[in-house]
Amino acid sequence: MTAGVDAPDRRGRTGLHLHGRDLTGNPDVRVRDVEVLACDWYVLRKTTFDFRHRDGHWSRESRETYDRGDGATILLYDPERGTVLLTRQFRLPAYVNGHPDGLLLETAAGLLDGDAPEAAIRREAEEETGRTVGAVQHVFDVFMSPGSVTERLHFYAAPYSAVPGGDPSPASAGVAAEGEDITVVELAFAEALAMTRTGAIADAKTILLLQWAALDGPFSPGSAPSAPSAPSASEAGRS
Repeated sequence: MTAGVDAPDRRGRTGLHLHGRDLTGNPDVRVRDVEVLACDWYVLRKTTFDFRHRDGHWSRESRETYDRGDGATILLYDPERGTVLLTRQFRLPAYVNGHPDGLLLETAAGLLDGDAPEAAIRREAEEETGRTVGAVQHVFDVFMSPGSVTERLHFYAAPYSAVPGGDPSPASAGVAAEGEDITVVELAFAEALAMTRTGAIADAKTILLLQWAALDGPFSPGSAPSAPSAPSASEAGRS
């Protein structure tokens, strides 16, 4: 008996080796075998397939794919004050791959966990920033690392408002039971965009949303004005 195949893994799943075997959308790809390499929480598979090249010959290929489910992310922005609301949290993969401290500035995000993308991002935004999200705008859907990770990320944006007479956001947020320790950071949009150029913001989903906001979104030419009194980076770090 193999966990995740013919016996439940710790999330109660079986049949994980069947994923992808019935694909028929591309006649130049024939899936031959799917092997589950790991399913401790997410799923690592090795898929063997035949691939027909443009010159007509077939080759036998194998690829490993990491399946963590699909996710969603959202840019929270205040067009009147010219600010965005981001999070800062520790990311071990970035830390072990050369990031100085592993603390990344990011847009709020999370896995769908069976919810529709919009419902999921409302949940994640509230958990990670303490904000209840109103009307949201769907921006685009992106495969973030299609060479090895199956995840499709759904991108959203929504306005938020300053808290009258109080801090713009809680000092920390996240679900403690899930090991989350998140600092909420409010930045001037222009400052956040500049940080994508210097590497101070190095998270792909955040860079995509900030660039969208500058080109086609709330901070694009002719859109909402930016306020001159937006907080500085030092002030943002204390929020």
